[in-house]
Amino acid sequence: MSTNNAALRVEGVNISFGGLRALNDVYLEIGKNEVVGLIGPNGAGKTTLFNALCGLVKPDSGKFFLDGQEQEFPHTSALVDLGIARTLQGVGLFGDLTVLENVMVGAQKFSHSGLVSAGLGRNTRDEKQLKDRAMHYLENVYASGLANRRADTLSYPDTKRVAIARALVSEPKILMLDEPAGGLGSQDIEWMNLLIRNLTAQMSVLIVEHHMDVVMTVCSKLYVLNFGEVIASGSAEKVRRDPAVIAAYLGTGVA
Repeated sequence: MSTNNAALRVEGVNISFGGLRALNDVYLEIGKNEVVGLIGPNGAGKTTLFNALCGLVKPDSGKFFLDGQEQEFPHTSALVDLGIARTLQGVGLFGDLTVLENVMVGAQKFSHSGLVSAGLGRNTRDEKQLKDRAMHYLENVYASGLANRRADTLSYPDTKRVAIARALVSEPKILMLDEPAGGLGSQDIEWMNLLIRNLTAQMSVLIVEHHMDVVMTVCSKLYVLNFGEVIASGSAEKVRRDPAVIAAYLGTGVA
């Protein structure tokens, strides 16, 4: 059931690739200042749904609501203006740019002619404001000391921090994290969990994640996809005890 507190909601999402139905009548809702997890086996459709929410895939049908208002599924060029930001599973930093420059890119959007600033001009004052904002979010993820390093010299956990700072610098209302704990050790995962919980003071968060200890710790609600369909949704405790989820993904040992 939908609520008036939804930051983002999609209904009846259907996506096919050739003769393969990737998503079938999918519903998902993210409340304001809520952390929602999207889980399921490999190939369940999680990335396809993520891509539909941020304009990389166009659904065959479905409805998209932002702050309760129905609109077209977004184009990638409109994400900054809509208040949506996403990290990539493969991090996606520009290796030949510094960390600071990578984060500054996150506050910008694409036009047909290349990168243009989002809400900022090209004069020295605006550039300083953008740098200051980028440094602020690097400090939030404990990566300010990396600001002048080239991105291709970073350790993998540090690239994760920088990727999150790059997503945060646009100051989104909805942050989409694609496997944020992937490749991290236990100490970095604890830091990630704390960061995600703290972010809800300013935004809603949607997570695709295979680390069940992460989603069970930080998410107030989970959606479980299997073969392109939502087979369960609700609180972490409810979902982990759902027989369909146990059979499809979690395994009896988790329950």
